[in-house]
Amino acid sequence: MPVLASHRKPRTKVRTTTPAVGFTTAALASVTLLSTQSATAAPAEPKPAIEDVQKKVDELYRQAGSATQQYNRAKAASTAQRTKVDTLLSDVAKRTEKINEARRELGAFAAEQYRTGGIAPTATFFLADDPQAYFDQSRLMSRSTERQQKAVDDFRTQQAAASKKRAEAVQSLESLTETQTTLRSSKQKVQNKLTEARSLLAKLTAEEKARLAELERKKEAEAKEKAERLAARQAAEANEREEREAAEKKAREEAAKESGGDSGSGSGSGTGTGTSPGSGTGTGTGTGADGSYAAKAQKVLDFARAQIGKPYVWGASGPASYDCSGLTQAAWREAGVTLPRTTWDQVKVGTRVATSDLQPGDLVFFYDDISHVGIYKGDGMMIHAPKPGANVREESIYYMPIYGSVRPA
Repeated sequence: MPVLASHRKPRTKVRTTTPAVGFTTAALASVTLLSTQSATAAPAEPKPAIEDVQKKVDELYRQAGSATQQYNRAKAASTAQRTKVDTLLSDVAKRTEKINEARRELGAFAAEQYRTGGIAPTATFFLADDPQAYFDQSRLMSRSTERQQKAVDDFRTQQAAASKKRAEAVQSLESLTETQTTLRSSKQKVQNKLTEARSLLAKLTAEEKARLAELERKKEAEAKEKAERLAARQAAEANEREEREAAEKKAREEAAKESGGDSGSGSGSGTGTGTSPGSGTGTGTGTGADGSYAAKAQKVLDFARAQIGKPYVWGASGPASYDCSGLTQAAWREAGVTLPRTTWDQVKVGTRVATSDLQPGDLVFFYDDISHVGIYKGDGMMIHAPKPGANVREESIYYMPIYGSVRPA
């Protein structure tokens, strides 16, 4: 019997939704977890105020200035040490040559003694054809022995001296190595500070840079105002001093006239003798030293003004660029005065003066660590090499905290 076909529809397979539900649940859980983490995460650190950035940058430049002075001191010491080492090595070479000469002389004596042999003096006397000839030869041999002894003594002296100089050279080379290590360390320190300062400035927006420039202008204006007050005070003191000196001179002249009149009335011939003696000597002796310093200071300021516009470069001492102490050293050299290389050593030269007593040419030092210096030009202003990125310029001495001042000559 034929098999009848089934009329039932095939059952459609229904795909389960359990995995989808599981994935959705996991995704929701992840979103919830991330939301919770975001909510509990620490807030972003606030951006520093532009005033704080300015203080930080100024401090970094000051630290770079201090490191520059360390570099300058190490460089000067390295140069001096290198000269000393070269001199010692040259001395050792010369002494070595003298040792070689003494050694050659000793070798000649030894060869001569080998050729003549070591016959005893008594045997030589009896074997000699002429006794007088023996005694003459004996005296010659005695003098020869003295020359040999002197040659030995010279050899030992030269050897000891050369050994001493060689030891000094070795010690100086070790010192030079230490100094060069300090030089490299100081150089790296300067570069690190400047890199950090540039990094801070590079992060500023255009608006923040404009604000920073405004703060700089305000700082400069305040410093200039203080300089003007100092200039007015110094001018007033100068006027008072001139008036006082004029009054003293007038009093001396009147006293001289009265003295001349009294001496003339007794003799009848004093009319031509009483007016000239006291008139030309009242002020000459008091201005000689000041005049000499003023002449030197003028040379210093003429040189410094000629450098205005040249860039600050740390470690530089001219002629194309300068750091602060390099400029002051070069300027005073023009006046015939040799200053040390660093601010720390320059501040020890000459006579200390108060800010109110500053004269053109004086050196003004800044910060507690004495890491900056400028040349006073009068009216509360100075010429200095300020910092990296700036040029030699005139500026108020009150732009930075003053440490003290000196008159170098």
